[in-house]
Amino acid sequence: MSEYANHEVIDRIRALLPGFAERAQETEDLRKVHPQNIAELDEAGFFKLCQPAQWGGYEAEMETFYSAVKLIASACGSTGWCASILGIHNWHLALFSQQAQEDVWGDDPTVRISSSYAPMGASTKTDDGYVLNGKWSWSSGCQHADWVFVGGPVLDDDGKMIDFCTYLVEGSQYEIIDVWNVVGLRGTGSNDIVVKDALIPAHRVLSFADMAKGTSPGLEKNTNSIYRLPWGTIHPTTITSPIMGMADGCYEVHREHQRNRVQASTGATVKDDPFAKVRLAEAASEIDAGWLQLMRNLRVEKDAVDSGDGVTMEMRTRARRDQVRATQRSIDAIGLLFQNSGARALDNTSPIQRFWRDANAGRVHAANDAVKGYISWGQNEFGEKVTDSMV
Repeated sequence: MSEYANHEVIDRIRALLPGFAERAQETEDLRKVHPQNIAELDEAGFFKLCQPAQWGGYEAEMETFYSAVKLIASACGSTGWCASILGIHNWHLALFSQQAQEDVWGDDPTVRISSSYAPMGASTKTDDGYVLNGKWSWSSGCQHADWVFVGGPVLDDDGKMIDFCTYLVEGSQYEIIDVWNVVGLRGTGSNDIVVKDALIPAHRVLSFADMAKGTSPGLEKNTNSIYRLPWGTIHPTTITSPIMGMADGCYEVHREHQRNRVQASTGATVKDDPFAKVRLAEAASEIDAGWLQLMRNLRVEKDAVDSGDGVTMEMRTRARRDQVRATQRSIDAIGLLFQNSGARALDNTSPIQRFWRDANAGRVHAANDAVKGYISWGQNEFGEKVTDSMV
């Protein structure tokens, strides 16, 4: 076990896993994470992992956070997905102005934020702030949040983009539209967010340019080096870690399933089939390789920040390359396990088919576009300009 997984929150989460697994079907049926799961994660201190110390948070290493996410997703994919996304927003809010943090956490430091960063809306700047309009899709866990981050450009009077920002929008300024009827990640409640003529104060707007340059206003008070890690590593890893947890969960269920499974056609015990052992080994190796690369890259970047050398473009593109590859390794491993679990795995009560559906649903997230990740690596290797916005 990694030293970073040796944390009191990790220990508490391990004890919660049987309950998450037991409520996985109910989470699907509710089309949002079971409220008890959120309450238990809150009580366990999960949402404090990335939260600044000034707000009672742990400021834990990112490896600790992602290890916790992977554990949660190994029991329930939808819960792990939402936990990862809601949890990382405490890291993101730490980059905003102190006033924005006080707006959210001043009265209650347990308040959560959902998000939809894809540019599905835009703002115009006024003397009083930013007037924001748009309809954003896929805001996972929005039913368990009181605020939302949305991404979009700032337009001038001619409709030309002059900046690209994250807007922190309070609950009274947006509407949640229930549209989440899908085949996988059904329990994430990833509904639409509609914002109409909302005035967002300037202190609740953060430019991506400031994040890229390391000049985010929140860094003045939140000085832990975890907040200086690049967005282009943190955000995509937040998407891949729960998928890796789903692969872990599928592997465990498959292994136990195969121990006692008897092939209907031959009457032979599956665990005595040497090919079953080969497939098990192949799947396990893919999962291990993906996780080791993900965590290695986080460690390298953190060391670069701590040393003052800074995170290089080679580190960033490698992290992106390995992140999309880790997602694909997980999908491949789950596919192999699903294909070799027999017809019983098709039953609605089987966690194997749920992990298969959930992981493949997560695969279509923009952060998992493998081609973009690989091209970024190649561009940097050939000395070209890297064009992927997630680097």
